Amino acid sequence: MSVYLRFGNISIRELVRFCLKENSAGISVWLNELIWREFYMMILFQFPHVVGNSFLPKYQHIVWPGSDENFELWKVGETGFPIVDAAMRDFKNTGWMHNRLRMIVASFLVKDLLVDWRYGEKYFAENLLDFELASNNGGWQWCASTGCDAQPYFRIFNPHTQSKRFDPQGVYIKRHVPELASMKSPGIHFGISDDSPKLFDFDSSAMSKQGKAGGKNGMTKYCSPLVDHKVQREKALMLFKAEATSG
Repeated sequence: MSVYLRFGNISIRELVRFCLKENSAGISVWLNELIWREFYMMILFQFPHVVGNSFLPKYQHIVWPGSDENFELWKVGETGFPIVDAAMRDFKNTGWMHNRLRMIVASFLVKDLLVDWRYGEKYFAENLLDFELASNNGGWQWCASTGCDAQPYFRIFNPHTQSKRFDPQGVYIKRHVPELASMKSPGIHFGISDDSPKLFDFDSSAMSKQGKAGGKNGMTKYCSPLVDHKVQREKALMLFKAEATSG
């Protein structure tokens, strides 16, 4: 319903009334998402400095070391992280993205590629069919840990575990990353041809030992991972720690 809300085809009050008539776990979760939308509207009204600036002043001057090249590869879905690439390719074609995927790709851009969250916010603003300033800004700052979130900066999504949890058989990945269409789980979550990788302790050296998917059975070679998640996670933590204590 996000696009319909965005263009005023339906009101938030009508959706809330619908939720209050129902009684299910799914409806409760959906109502909470509607509440988040209104919360971010309130944040934008009360704290207009969030437009272009961190909600938390202590993170305003972080110097993000991520490269423009990696940002461009993230935009077109060529990062070597299957769930991220599937989401970004789908987004490029449709102008829409599921909320879970928005969190995954945003966390990846900021805390794996170490690119300023404002770059991602701007790209989404230019391409989202359901773009609303408050929700887009609030969502990006939540993922970047610069916003009004009770969880500290150490929330860093692992794209491999997120993929395994929310797309266990790789159905979504196969739909949007055809290079991996013939692969099986769990290898598909890593983009590697071996079906028994070391799932939760991935590193680039392990990737090279396992071998990349492609070149067999007529498959197009899939791109290599831009970064090592485990290494980048530590870099992100140090970046935030340094900024939090510098003032």
